Amino acid sequence: MLWLIALHFLAAAVAPALIRLLDRRAFWIMALAPALSFAWLLPKTLEVTRTGEAVVERIAWVESIGLDLDFAMGPFAAILALLVTGIGALVLIYCSWYFRPGDPEIWRFAGVLTGFAGAMLGLVLSDNVFVLYTFWELTTVLSFLLIGHNPDRRANRRAAMSALIVTTFGGLTMLIGLVILYVQSGTALLSEMIASPPEPSAWVTAGVMTVLVGALSKSALVPFHFWLPGAMAAPTPVSAYLHAAAMVKAGVFLVALMAPAYADTPGWRPLLVTLGILTMIVGGLRALRQYDIKLLLAYGTVSQLGFLVAMAGTGTRAAGFAALSLLFAHALFKSALFLIVGIIDRSVGTRDLRELNGLRQARPVLFVTTLIAAGSMAGIPPMLGFTAKEAALTAYVDLGHDLSWGLGGWLALAGIVAGSILTMAYTARFVWGAFGSKPNVPLCAPRRFSPGFQAVPVFITIFTVAGGFVGGWLTPRVASYAEAFPEGAHEPVLVLWHGFTPALGLSALCIVAGLALFYFRRPVAVAQHAVVDRLPMPDADRSYHAIMRGVDRLAVEVTGRTQRGSLPFYLGVILVTLIIVPGWALIRAWETPEVSDIRLADNYLQMAAGILMIIAAVLTVRSRRRLRAVLLLGLTGYGTAILFVAHGAPDLALTQVLVETFLLVTFVLVLRRLPPFFSDRPFNVMRWVRIAIGTGVGLLVAGVALISSNARIADPISAGWPDPAYEYGGGKNIVNITLVDIRAWDTLGELSVLVVAATGVASLIFLITDRSTRNLSRPHRVVTPDSNQWLAANLHDARRSIVFEIVTRLIFHTVIVFSIYLMLAGHNSPGGGFAGGLIASLALMIRYLAGGREELDNAAPVDAGLVLGTGLAIAALSGIIPTLLGGGVLQSAIFDIPLGPLGELHLVTSVFFDIGVYLVVVGLAIDVLRSLGAGIDQQAEAEDLDEEATPA
Repeated sequence: MLWLIALHFLAAAVAPALIRLLDRRAFWIMALAPALSFAWLLPKTLEVTRTGEAVVERIAWVESIGLDLDFAMGPFAAILALLVTGIGALVLIYCSWYFRPGDPEIWRFAGVLTGFAGAMLGLVLSDNVFVLYTFWELTTVLSFLLIGHNPDRRANRRAAMSALIVTTFGGLTMLIGLVILYVQSGTALLSEMIASPPEPSAWVTAGVMTVLVGALSKSALVPFHFWLPGAMAAPTPVSAYLHAAAMVKAGVFLVALMAPAYADTPGWRPLLVTLGILTMIVGGLRALRQYDIKLLLAYGTVSQLGFLVAMAGTGTRAAGFAALSLLFAHALFKSALFLIVGIIDRSVGTRDLRELNGLRQARPVLFVTTLIAAGSMAGIPPMLGFTAKEAALTAYVDLGHDLSWGLGGWLALAGIVAGSILTMAYTARFVWGAFGSKPNVPLCAPRRFSPGFQAVPVFITIFTVAGGFVGGWLTPRVASYAEAFPEGAHEPVLVLWHGFTPALGLSALCIVAGLALFYFRRPVAVAQHAVVDRLPMPDADRSYHAIMRGVDRLAVEVTGRTQRGSLPFYLGVILVTLIIVPGWALIRAWETPEVSDIRLADNYLQMAAGILMIIAAVLTVRSRRRLRAVLLLGLTGYGTAILFVAHGAPDLALTQVLVETFLLVTFVLVLRRLPPFFSDRPFNVMRWVRIAIGTGVGLLVAGVALISSNARIADPISAGWPDPAYEYGGGKNIVNITLVDIRAWDTLGELSVLVVAATGVASLIFLITDRSTRNLSRPHRVVTPDSNQWLAANLHDARRSIVFEIVTRLIFHTVIVFSIYLMLAGHNSPGGGFAGGLIASLALMIRYLAGGREELDNAAPVDAGLVLGTGLAIAALSGIIPTLLGGGVLQSAIFDIPLGPLGELHLVTSVFFDIGVYLVVVGLAIDVLRSLGAGIDQQAEAEDLDEEATPA
């Protein structure tokens, strides 16, 4: 099953290239993915619906957290998968005629539609709730792209955003419910949740209700129904597939899948049956007022979805049987009708039923096809829609006699009958609007089109007719799903003749009353308008947009009050939140330890380092000079390094010293453009507030450290690392092996963040310096002809330091070699790629401080972005290449290479990951030095030269 899904995404990936090569004929190749999937699924579906046993497939994914790619194809999922793939293939073939030759946008449309078919197939076959949610949201995103196919039209953009926001809201709510059910049931498998549901509880009820929110939003039930008619702005193939056979069925699918186990959950039946019938009636009434035949079908789809959800949510065997039968019939007739609307639109140029006249004579085959598909939608024999609706009416007649439903059963039956009457009425309106003769309306002159254009809806309609005659063959296959429910008052069957039953009488009533409603359409329309005018009903679409405008306005107000451009304000909000939220948890968890249990220090070195850090911190906040404050702040960092040494962590101490030195130099570079003194303003209320916030944060951190150190109840996870680190990581330095082997994914993510941060900081600094020097004269530095020699660039600088230059000449190469040694030796000794990169960065800093920006360019004549990108690429490739050799991602290999008299080289492939880290750190240093160092130098030189050129 996974390969079927992957096949769709592979086809989606190559679709743009095929479209450019074959134009719209490429849709035939795209159709092979769902067509081959249909061919594979068909025999499996026949077997599954015969035996009732699901086909299960599991692929291990993230074994450490028990997350697998679980797929299961039960009777309901199998039938829906056939619809998704079968109609998907036919719609893609239809697209080869629907779009005009040379359409510049179909390359994207073809890929997204094929990918959507794969996502929908993955959704209906998923057995893991988290995999299901992934495909659920993927269909949301892809449908957003399909609905917004033409972004130049405001209607497309508005409809796409509405569909995205509503269904994403529902999906996120559904995720909460799935997580609750996962926790309560102890399994992530839907099949197990349904086979052995958790014991009833308030949590289970909350989980089920939140899952239903996602299902109702996806299937466009009241109050979420407004997004589906708006989505009709999409091309007609999208409507025929997403909104008739695929996406909107996802909610019905989820309800039907969970109904056997959760239909008795408090609130399940009242919610689904009530909203389903209400949606059926609301959609039918709105359909009677539409003039656009595509919009008429859209509201009809809303109505039918309400019907389907009401049936699926009833929770009886007969209703479950009817739900699956109706779903199958609906996918056939509604997709055919939407495709017919596309043909009318393309050949006539309008979908307004007031302008359509004479198509019955001009397009007789299309008229007959429409009549059959519409007859199935209205429940007229001998179509499949009739037998399915008979099963639904019979199921609700049983509810009327069911004492547990009381009056509710009869009311539900009345609601279904009322909705079916409206269905007959808007079906007649659609057929008459598209093909009826209208006096005083000019005859349409449809353009010629290929006979293949109408072949797809004709082909689908054949199955609509055939389904009505093969009910005896279909019954046991549909019943294989319904058997999951308890036995009911009767065993449902799909046959054309049940005898003179109440359901037959109700079917006749629906047809006659619906035709009467259509015949008296003018007074009915007047009555509808009168009711709407006198009793204004809430409009879901207007309500939604009012809510969104309110949210936008609230966002503007909140942003205006909080995003004030004040860094102290932002930092204050963050720190106050830190004090309140974790601080409240700290107070609740506080258990004052015995004084004797608190060990202030293990040795005098720790005490000395602590006292040094306290004194430096106090002097930092009392210092008026910025440089002195930075140097004192650096002492707290070096004190931390001493604590690491005292605790026996040389790796951490080395890294801390290097980072602190790098930051100290960076601070000094920035301070050149700042006043030497802090402001000497008197104390005011805000400064006391800041002091209070700082004190509170300090106490909070100290309290958390104290509580955390006494809160361990299990052995540290790192206690079991030494042996695996040596056996599998091939080294003795556990810290470095942790970074490049055990948690290499985290390190790779941190490298990516580092690259992004470096790029952002450099871009900001260069943008500011470019603006400040745009109107200034560019200086010309006086450099001797031998300026390309080492440290020659600064020989005429008045700020030169001969001692510093000599020391730089002596140590630079040694420091670079030492940095490479640390990078290579870090697997067994203190060091690693990060420490080595910092050493090399400090060497470049020395070159810059000794010779200025020209000397930096001589030392590193390469673009910083190239170094950053190369380092990240090497780190990533070192993780991918093992997979090509049969290993896992970021898995290390160990090689002992004999070198003769030189001994043996113990090579671990993770050293290449360290090389990537090394280059990223060096690239970051070059970026910092060129932005905060050379960039600021250039700005200062330009300002000085401009001042000299300005006449007194």
